[in-house]
Amino acid sequence: MSTYRVVARRSGDWWALEVPDLPGVFSQAKRLEKADEAAREAIAVMLDVEPDTISVTVEPQLSAEERAILREAAAARKARAEAEERERRIMQRAAATLTQHLSQRDAGRILGLSFQRVSQLLKDEPQVAMIEPRRAKGQSRRGKDEQQRKTRRSKVSV
Repeated sequence: MSTYRVVARRSGDWWALEVPDLPGVFSQAKRLEKADEAAREAIAVMLDVEPDTISVTVEPQLSAEERAILREAAAARKARAEAEERERRIMQRAAATLTQHLSQRDAGRILGLSFQRVSQLLKDEPQVAMIEPRRAKGQSRRGKDEQQRKTRRSKVSV
């Protein structure tokens, strides 16, 4: 499959299309989204091949002002993505810190999140050791598990 560069310039209400690699190949499109189809058809006619055997890269020619505002928009988009990532990392740390002593529901209430979102944040947290809830003084994890089993057995036997 051959790929051709297509230069698109605005001309009134239309996009004027030119293929620099093939002198004399021109076309037009009302909307930019239709430019690649129009360019492929024009190239196919010139080369006497099927349009689906041709690939094009449409490069719209923009004014300096338009290029500047697009750069500004791209910078704003990048800053937003960075801020969202920073917020996610901070919320993960906050969730991990709060759930040391609080339930996920209470942590969610404080953070303004659902308890399900708190759970997601804790699962997505990077390889930071999950901090277990506080235990009574002198109580080991094993002791807590045994206590829970005894509680369950006593409920079953009642």
